[in-house]
Amino acid sequence: MLDILRWLFRNSFLLVLLGPMAVAQSCFNGPDLDAPTRTAIEGAARKYLEMSAQGDVAGLKANAIPAITGDFSSIENAVVTNKPFLAGAPPTLVGSYLLDASQAKAPLARADFYCGIFNSPDRVGFFIPNLPPGRYAIVIQKVAGKDPETLTVILQEVGGAWKLAGYYPRLDAIGGHDGQWYLGKAREYKSKGQTHNAYLYYLTAWDLLAPVNFMATPELDKLADEMQAARPADLPADNAPLVLSAGGKTYRITDISAVAIDNNLDLRVRHQTPDAADPGAAFQDNMAVIKAFVAKYPEVRDAFNAVVARAVDTGGHDYGSVEPMKEIK
Repeated sequence: MLDILRWLFRNSFLLVLLGPMAVAQSCFNGPDLDAPTRTAIEGAARKYLEMSAQGDVAGLKANAIPAITGDFSSIENAVVTNKPFLAGAPPTLVGSYLLDASQAKAPLARADFYCGIFNSPDRVGFFIPNLPPGRYAIVIQKVAGKDPETLTVILQEVGGAWKLAGYYPRLDAIGGHDGQWYLGKAREYKSKGQTHNAYLYYLTAWDLLAPVNFMATPELDKLADEMQAARPADLPADNAPLVLSAGGKTYRITDISAVAIDNNLDLRVRHQTPDAADPGAAFQDNMAVIKAFVAKYPEVRDAFNAVVARAVDTGGHDYGSVEPMKEIK
């Protein structure tokens, strides 16, 4: 699904030329955004960031649209986790966008918003699936504390007020390095033929440079093209697992990804197991998977601080183990 979305991001400004099937909704930013609306949406976004910096989950929920208050746990977790970063310094506004889908007669399976002049270097596009009719805004703010972070909020106009409709905090750096640094390392790994390191570093660069995954810019379009070109042929998936053998057992790897843990970049390896509810057995399987994976792809030793293995079974059990890279023999 992620690759489909990135294809859409890269081609979003072409799709607007293809006719009725890809008709865009209206987007206003910069001088096209009227002053009263700008003041209202930026004031609401600033208020929600201040609530976040104070850990005011109840206040955020009280100001959210009904569609997200029913299950607010993911936003609550994000607020608690990111509170220290958002309280670090006064925020800087990066961008404000008014997205008008009020003329739609029904929820839009794919709402495309194009902001700015076509083919201009500062153009921005947003792709949002299953969007109900209405007026929305996206406001991006950066907080340049010890660990810089970007908070992007989606707002929806309800009864003249701008309510919280989406919440996306993202760190701007991992281990003291920003997205451009990870992009440079991805290119370096690619030049060395270390395809897995390169691809995972491209993904990390994307996550650090893109405020949200449904946003397109010329810079992100270029990054997406590079990333797709570097995608390893043996990248595992649920329907195409990577099979590893260790200690007389066979393991089916369904996902590898780079994850930030304690300000370090770790490698996470997810694998299928008959029973992840037994901690002892799951731990042994995880250690075997970690050693077998690093043995097959020794390049990862230079790129990641540790390996996290997660055993997952069909009953919904999930057991994780972590091993520092320097301890893997």
